[in-house]
Amino acid sequence: MAENYKVDNVDLKILEILMQDAKKPYTEVAKKAFVSGGTVHVRMNKMEEAGIVEKTTLKVNYAKLGYDITAFIGIFLQKSALYDQVMAKLKAIPEITSIHYTTGNYSMFTKIHCKDTNHLKQVLHDKIQQVEGIERTETMISLEESLDRSLNLT
Repeated sequence: MAENYKVDNVDLKILEILMQDAKKPYTEVAKKAFVSGGTVHVRMNKMEEAGIVEKTTLKVNYAKLGYDITAFIGIFLQKSALYDQVMAKLKAIPEITSIHYTTGNYSMFTKIHCKDTNHLKQVLHDKIQQVEGIERTETMISLEESLDRSLNLT
């Protein structure tokens, strides 16, 4: 049943509200979506079972925890058949927070957080560039994140 779940406007409204603040109580979500708290609970469970909602997370300000560098790394693979092997190794590097398999110049594109440029150098040189299958990398340091938002679903 979960695979065949059809999302309607009420579901989209519930998702939109919770994407802005996942900690918002279902009773408040219900008021804004003009449904009961029980309806929100049931629909969220159904969307989780259907794989529409995968998890809830916190947005952390890494800079306030001492991670002052956010960087994006374009990775060139020796051959695309090595993607799964390389991805498995990259997942073990804790500074990497996002990995994408891409078209275009890079085979892979990652996002990392480091404490400073020395930490960045250590992660690049001692961890990422040591992964077998990686031909080379290109690093872009983010100067500022100007936009981070969810899609507007309604």
